[in-house]
Amino acid sequence: MEQLTATVLDTTFRNDDNGYTVLRVVAGRSQHTVVGAMPQLSSGENVVFEGDWTEHPMYGKQFSAKTCTIAPPDTLSAVEKYLGSGLIRGIGPATAKLIVKHFGMDAMQILDEHPERLTEVSGIGPKKAAMIIESFTEQMSMRRVMLFLQNYGLSPNLATKIAKYYGENTIDLIRQNPYRMVMDIEGVGFLTADRIALSMGIDPQSEFRVRAALFYLLNEAAGSGGHTFLPETALCERARQLLRVEEELLQNQITQAVLTKMLVRFSIPDQEEDCLCLPFFFHAESEIATRLHYLMESRPYKKVSGFENRIAALEQELAIDLSPMQRQAVKSAVEEGVLIITGGPGTGKTTIIRCIIRLLKEDSDILLCAPTGRAAKRMSEATGEEAKTIHRMLEYGGDENVFVRDENYPLETDCLIVDEMSMVDVALMRGLLRAVLPGTRLILVGDADQLPSVGAGNVLRDLLESGVVPSVRLTDIFRQDESSMIVLNAHRINEGEMPTLNVKGADFFFERRLTQGEAAQTIGELLEKRLPGYLGFPKGTWQREAVRAIQVLSPTKKGDCGSIALNKLLQNALNPERPGVDSILHGEIEFRVGDKVIQTKNDYQITFTRKAAFGTEEGAGVFNGDVGYVEHIDPAEHLMTVCFDEERLVTYQKQQLDALELAYCLTVHKSQGCEFPVVVMPVVGGPPMLMARNLLYTALTRARQLVVLVGREDAIAQMVQNNHVVKRYTTLRARLEATVP
Repeated sequence: MEQLTATVLDTTFRNDDNGYTVLRVVAGRSQHTVVGAMPQLSSGENVVFEGDWTEHPMYGKQFSAKTCTIAPPDTLSAVEKYLGSGLIRGIGPATAKLIVKHFGMDAMQILDEHPERLTEVSGIGPKKAAMIIESFTEQMSMRRVMLFLQNYGLSPNLATKIAKYYGENTIDLIRQNPYRMVMDIEGVGFLTADRIALSMGIDPQSEFRVRAALFYLLNEAAGSGGHTFLPETALCERARQLLRVEEELLQNQITQAVLTKMLVRFSIPDQEEDCLCLPFFFHAESEIATRLHYLMESRPYKKVSGFENRIAALEQELAIDLSPMQRQAVKSAVEEGVLIITGGPGTGKTTIIRCIIRLLKEDSDILLCAPTGRAAKRMSEATGEEAKTIHRMLEYGGDENVFVRDENYPLETDCLIVDEMSMVDVALMRGLLRAVLPGTRLILVGDADQLPSVGAGNVLRDLLESGVVPSVRLTDIFRQDESSMIVLNAHRINEGEMPTLNVKGADFFFERRLTQGEAAQTIGELLEKRLPGYLGFPKGTWQREAVRAIQVLSPTKKGDCGSIALNKLLQNALNPERPGVDSILHGEIEFRVGDKVIQTKNDYQITFTRKAAFGTEEGAGVFNGDVGYVEHIDPAEHLMTVCFDEERLVTYQKQQLDALELAYCLTVHKSQGCEFPVVVMPVVGGPPMLMARNLLYTALTRARQLVVLVGREDAIAQMVQNNHVVKRYTTLRARLEATVP
């Protein structure tokens, strides 16, 4: 990094939420622009910035600051300029002049150490002095916190977040126990807190350190592995590797954590040893099992009479002929309190939902929902009825896992149908069930052979494997789908058979390429020219249509055919840098107007506007997996507007951009719940845990019209033969089984 020593002239822009600032500074005889997240600085202050020089396409040369060190003003004019800058309430240029005239170079020290002396200055009475003191104290407190945290290598963005959370007590609280940040603040990992703590001389055997590590490991197991608990032996082994402490100390701290209810210890029948988990997941899975039991016992309030006659009339009206299993699914849906309908592509899940809606619509209120905006939109298109995201339907309250709709304000419906259940994790399932009254029909629809949810838990698979919840598994393929090689090959793969490749006139193709580099080059050519021409897009719109219609899915993030490298390649092919197209560099990603992007974590606070029948309406929340397109960029203020689901406009500030990535290529895990006209996928080998059957199956079932695989037949065979499903430690199945007498 480079250094820039300069004096602040003025602040062009500042975002108080994340500290992002645009400054004009002077160094020697030259003026420069400095940008970055930093404490609030005032005119006249001398600052040493560390960072890098960058070239902005619109605003030219800028210094992008990563850290800053502030020196107090060192001349009378600088002190006067600092005090009169407007940073401190109650002090304007005239009052600053009077303060400096009275106290001279001691003005800053007087304000800091003896602020009561301000009343010595002509024109400053007790009331005005109190306002000045309060404002000055606030500014200095935040500044000290920011500089204190940056001294330990924390980014300005994270330092701002920590300072806002702990307020004026930040420094004292962190000095007492830096590990509290691991449990309090998202984005602070154990290693960061550990580095700060050890540099402060905190004992490596401290109870704070051990308990923070236990919390971190269980939270990490939930986030990266989907586990709602860990066996005690597995947790202890991970903790020993992380902490390098004795077993006795570890066991003592686990016992104390259980006694203080920081952790929950329990046992379940299929585990030979005790299990440990965070209280949230323990109570969430228990509550899911209890509420499902009540729903199953209560049965629907509204009955459907004359079922056989009505279903026969419906078959005639819709020109369909339900198979015995499909008929059983419809019948169970109108009789049971809870029903799961599962099956692969083309097995008639959507047709069954349409039949259920038609049977119930005359006498019952029905709500449809799905985990993501895209899945909800697809559900609406397939059924002709409105479907909402689960979060929107539950009117989430702005905080994670907190919804307005709950047992005290339940959903007003006789029947609730939830699609894409494989994506629903335990947190969302608990929130959903809290809002469903006993006596409501609950119909859960999904493909249990797809990848499990990104969040913790294995809800759909646990429900099915428990055998407690009534379910129907559809296996027959509808006749109208028999010509689709996508559907046929998906079922072949699910049964452990190689897909049929390159059938003439079909919708499933294979391009043989031996290396990752060759496969990546071919994928670029497919999206830039070959597929747009094959699909009949108007030539002048090839790039735009390709971005929206064709989705590349990769098993991995890394390598030439990983999502990171392919995103760069495809961005340059489909949305290259060019005059008149605004862009913004954030970290290692350059976002451009027109880019396809994906949200990578739930943000319950960010606001959006949506086009409505009468003007626009406002809401909040963008969720992990939402895909959108960049509509506008303001490079000067580091703002970017993204349109999700063709209706929700979200403006991201600098700090919030951390949650966005390019989405020309997605990992298969991130594509869950989505459906695309065309899917292109590299199959060139990779880690065994990723080269698995359910991953390939999930990728193929994302496509509606066309699939193109690029790579090697032996890599496809490896995935088909590898039916290893990574185990998730969850308790929901055991808790459901325990509800059966």
